[in-house]
Amino acid sequence: MLQPNLPLSDADIRHFITEGYVRLDQAFPRDLALEAQEILWKEMNLRPDAPQGWKAPVVWLGELSHAPIVQAANTPLLHAAFDQLVGPGKWAPRHSVGTFPVRFPGHEPAGDDGWHVDVSFPGREAAQDPGNYFKWRSNLHSKGRALLMLFLFSDVSENDAPTRLRAGSHLDVARMLRPHGDKGLTALQIADRLGGTGQRKEVLATGEAGTVYLCHPFLVHAAQQHKGTQPRFLAQPGLHPKKPFTLFNRENNYTPVESAIRLGIGLDKAG
Repeated sequence: MLQPNLPLSDADIRHFITEGYVRLDQAFPRDLALEAQEILWKEMNLRPDAPQGWKAPVVWLGELSHAPIVQAANTPLLHAAFDQLVGPGKWAPRHSVGTFPVRFPGHEPAGDDGWHVDVSFPGREAAQDPGNYFKWRSNLHSKGRALLMLFLFSDVSENDAPTRLRAGSHLDVARMLRPHGDKGLTALQIADRLGGTGQRKEVLATGEAGTVYLCHPFLVHAAQQHKGTQPRFLAQPGLHPKKPFTLFNRENNYTPVESAIRLGIGLDKAG
């Protein structure tokens, strides 16, 4: 049942807990997506009418704070969905949006299409090399990340390098992280242990510009080669928590992000 003035139904919430993601159509206006595209073309020093300049398979842009982009990440619909998944007062609004992997059509592989989980905090290994995110970590309480989000700033079909998602893989990652406590595992350690998630159903993050996929922070995902004709504009910011997640409380009342972790480690059963 869809509650009045809330974007996610009970079925959506259950899908997020068990499958690890929910798709929110028209999460932000298409006009903002088109304005963002103009900004991104300028940031790349490229033009939509000059494909001869599209030489790289992917161009990475980060932490952009232009008004249309920030507005797209802070619509009332999205804020309401964040409340439903993370909990009111438990997340911080985005004041910038990054990163943007802008993918271009072509036959040259980008070399960044491995299955992975987006890690969220630096460990000791990252102290000397903070920009090396392979050394960053994730732990069972998802320190530093409340959601993984995929913002579609262009129409994305099956040919336009949609992000690949392994539905339900967040449950496997929760079990993987449990023995490692607050320290967690590095991005590379997690990636080395993802072989078992290959049996999970693969879902493609397709949709029209303005679509947002709200994903559990443990969801396993991967890029792929662009087989279409027009560049794909997508942002993949994290939603930052204001409060740490908890897996035990007196009220026995948990947010969907917490419930999914509890389900993965056997504290809850699928409803």
